[in-house]
Amino acid sequence: MPADVLGYVYAATVAAGGVFGYIKAQSIPSLGAGLLFGSVLGYGAYQTSEDPTNIRLSIAATLALGGIMGFRYYSSGKLMPAGIIAMLSGVMLVKTVVRSFTATAPVKTQ
Repeated sequence: MPADVLGYVYAATVAAGGVFGYIKAQSIPSLGAGLLFGSVLGYGAYQTSEDPTNIRLSIAATLALGGIMGFRYYSSGKLMPAGIIAMLSGVMLVKTVVRSFTATAPVKTQ
């Protein structure tokens, strides 16, 4: 099965957003959350690269991040960064679910 390139790009975008949040506003929570979610999403992308039906971690992290950032966008009305990440999370959620339903699980040989 091919690598989940979009999953890796999404994870890198989230991690980079945390780093840029720290650089711009000296926000340690932004750095921590960005690196934590980026790492979890990166591992989730690795899991879906190995087995496209193994989507639990990716879905959980995407829903959590999308929910948090969606609420922040709703509260503040600021498109950057909360609105952008909420929209990206929605797109990634749909992509991950569609990929899991259209792919078959790899056959495990011993």
